[in-house]
Amino acid sequence: MFFHLLAWLALLAGSAPVASFTDGLGWPLAALHLVTLGVLAMTAIGASLQLLPVATRQPVRSHRAPALIWWLYAPGVGLVALGMGLAQPRWLALGAAAVTVALVAFALLLARNLWHARGMPGVVAHGWTALLALVALLATALLLVATWNGAPLVARGTLLPLHVAFAAYGFMGMLALGLSYILVPMFALAPAPDERRQRASFVCAAAALALVVPASFGLAPRLFLAGAVGAGALAVALHLQLMARALATGMRRELGRSFKLVRFAWGALVASLGVALALALEAPIDHLGVWFGLVLIGGWLLTFLLGILQRILPFLASMHAGPGVRPPTPASLTFDRPLAVHFVCHLAALALLALALALENALLVRVAAAAGAIGAAAFALFYVVLLLRMHRAARAVPAPPRT
Repeated sequence: MFFHLLAWLALLAGSAPVASFTDGLGWPLAALHLVTLGVLAMTAIGASLQLLPVATRQPVRSHRAPALIWWLYAPGVGLVALGMGLAQPRWLALGAAAVTVALVAFALLLARNLWHARGMPGVVAHGWTALLALVALLATALLLVATWNGAPLVARGTLLPLHVAFAAYGFMGMLALGLSYILVPMFALAPAPDERRQRASFVCAAAALALVVPASFGLAPRLFLAGAVGAGALAVALHLQLMARALATGMRRELGRSFKLVRFAWGALVASLGVALALALEAPIDHLGVWFGLVLIGGWLLTFLLGILQRILPFLASMHAGPGVRPPTPASLTFDRPLAVHFVCHLAALALLALALALENALLVRVAAAAGAIGAAAFALFYVVLLLRMHRAARAVPAPPRT
């Protein structure tokens, strides 16, 4: 929640160079990584530790490791953002080192859990691919940090496509697709999606990621990138077909505002593949890389995550409120008004960013960042109230009688 707000504030601080969001260090790059590392990956770590044990039927083997990961990861992300925003490569390197150690520790926890998996093979396959993508994105990230510190070991033009693909579509994307097979049927009260189609979607998505590698190293880049987009489109089509079936056959049909965000995010996922194809074919469109980042990170991943969080957080809070006979309902823990504010502000911020990019208008970027910050603050208020109500409910549970 904290990094979500900081991301919009960082964008507000660096809103002048609208046309150069992808060039070098600065606050736009810091804002991007506050979202990717601070919001998306931070939540992915917590969500996978909570949800993958359900899919694999394996407990988290260590209770101390997640705490250690947090103490390394959270300050590391902050230092990475400061190093980028203030153009301090050494700070960036120190932060990247802390983030790397934390993510390696998380990867070991994740691998141990997946290795002993006993259920949900489709979800587990997505988890393994996300783990491999995490290793690849860490390698490319460290090589990019080395470049910013004056030691260019591999050309930036080679590293950047790999880093983006394995971070967004690989690590976060595969986790989002895989965990959706647990979460969406759970919310809709629907049967589990067909395993064969899950695996078919997975194979196409994994093939798409594999095709990015030769293209990034200059081997028939147009051909391989176009093939990657085609395989990715087939994977997304199969995945969305399974999601649509879960929503259509579930006993709970009205999923409210949160799933309006989820549906918007699914549309942005499809749109991101269209922009990726334009990039692969080198279409003569100004700032195409920035359009890609906006649709992929803001439109799909961030919007999807925020939509899912506002449904699952009250559910988890109800579970953890205490050992009472009747735990509080998720609805009783939810403060809905801030979520309504967030819904409007988040979508307005994305729309204004798109307009600012089309018009190359720095003022519109500031307005978009301000709207996003208001929405992020409202979402954080929802979360704070949720925690307060959870603790209040836990204190209200009567103590067991003495024997």
